[in-house]
Amino acid sequence: MCVQTVGLIQAALERVGIATVSISLLHEITDVLRPPRALFVPYKLGFPLGEPNQAALQHRTIAAAINLPTRNDVPIIEDFEP
Repeated sequence: MCVQTVGLIQAALERVGIATVSISLLHEITDVLRPPRALFVPYKLGFPLGEPNQAALQHRTIAAAINLPTRNDVPIIEDFEP
């Protein structure tokens, strides 16, 4: 899905009180869009949770994203360290 579209959807959901998180593969675009909460991951395009067959890493990535809605100091772009 288009990064810009995701940012617009996030903004709409946040306006009605629903906390959102996006996983970003392109830091420079996320910096411009400034979504409420984003997790930047240093993976290749097409692999937002990491390489295939790396379940432990994928679970850590998801856990990091799931924890972001507790943050209220928005907008925030948190860098994930694999």
